Amino acid sequence: MEERPIKKLHKLSLDNRKNCAVTGVLDVVSFDLNSVILETDNGVLTVKGEDLHVSRLSVERGEVEIYGTINLLAYSESKSLKNTGEGILTRIFK
Repeated sequence: MEERPIKKLHKLSLDNRKNCAVTGVLDVVSFDLNSVILETDNGVLTVKGEDLHVSRLSVERGEVEIYGTINLLAYSESKSLKNTGEGILTRIFK
């Protein structure tokens, strides 16, 4: 019998456009001062803004906290990212 992966609860919290907490994160695809791209069970979440910083990252627990000025939160399908099999950690350790 094939085991299906257990989905993590995906939750997004935004306080005053300054602090963003995300759970249910599978991978951090990329991040810089203007954008953070996260792969979640519900698709790819793009966070855009100014002076963005990842203050807490726990891939094991699927939690990320971002602070800065947040201007945009957008979801898209994650099929293209899953096919590459390459997240930010994979690219860092090449």
